[in-house]
Amino acid sequence: MKVLVTGASGFLGRAVAAELVAAGHHVRTLQRRPSGVPGVTDVLGSLTDPAVVARAVAGAGAGDEPGAEGSVEGVIHLAAKVSLAGDPAEFRTVNVEGTRALLDAAEHAGVSRFVQVSSPSVAHVGASLTGVGAEPASPEHARGDYARTKAEAELLALARDSAALRVIAVRPHIVWGPGDTQLIERVVERARRGRVPLLNGGTALIDTTYVDNAATGIVAALHRADVAHGNAYVITNGEPRPVGDLLAGICLAAGVPPPRISVPAALGRAAGSLVERAWAIRPGADEPPMTRFLAEQLSTAHWFDQRDTRRDLAWAPTVSIDEGLRRLAAYYA
Repeated sequence: MKVLVTGASGFLGRAVAAELVAAGHHVRTLQRRPSGVPGVTDVLGSLTDPAVVARAVAGAGAGDEPGAEGSVEGVIHLAAKVSLAGDPAEFRTVNVEGTRALLDAAEHAGVSRFVQVSSPSVAHVGASLTGVGAEPASPEHARGDYARTKAEAELLALARDSAALRVIAVRPHIVWGPGDTQLIERVVERARRGRVPLLNGGTALIDTTYVDNAATGIVAALHRADVAHGNAYVITNGEPRPVGDLLAGICLAAGVPPPRISVPAALGRAAGSLVERAWAIRPGADEPPMTRFLAEQLSTAHWFDQRDTRRDLAWAPTVSIDEGLRRLAAYYA
């Protein structure tokens, strides 16, 4: 199959593109900088430029690998603005309007399969999620600009589902692994400075997803779009653990002290609200140390029933959390 992957310069996008190449597909990528994935054809540009998007879907021209010319048959859409803070208009431009432009181009070019990579945060309204499936995306109740715009983008994509363009949404939950700069490196660096608090003792039970499992799950969604289209699925390792245990495992793998200080969740939420207001006035160079959304994620349970996902996608994770932590330790060693 000829497949376009957006956002392949990101941690998960690279893993998905590499998985597709390993499976024998012709892979084209779209992002602002080279993906660094061997065997793919990079189209460089912004998701917010409809001309670039149309060119990526319909054919990148003479630079294509042999056999990869012409329109793609499948699209895996990972590109997004991912942050705890930022300009609300930028979230909307990239996450909603960028998705709309990609769907328009896919329909025009006759693409038959479209995988919208979403997030469980689209259905997280601040309360615990325990043993649920893919609850309906809710832009009205999602927390923060990222979650709200991803919820809108997921609903927009699923509304385009048809017999001609089979759309499926997947929501990988807290993807991590060696080389991750979004989560792992931030946790390690802040733990090294003693700035990772445990909310309510870190007892909230949460699911996560090792990067290899997330990649194979997303590719499985592409393969199973014929039978599973029109639906959303949460992808996780299916091994819920207390958030404090997971943070400790990450820190020990990286050789830094695990977090010890516990603060009440209510205090964390209040601090997060204050930081959000301060960041809106004067943003820092990195992600804010705490937001209300982050405090809720660290203090409420969120683990998911994986039976529908594994049955409908004919998929199961192959790397356990313990094995993932061993690989993380080897990476840091």
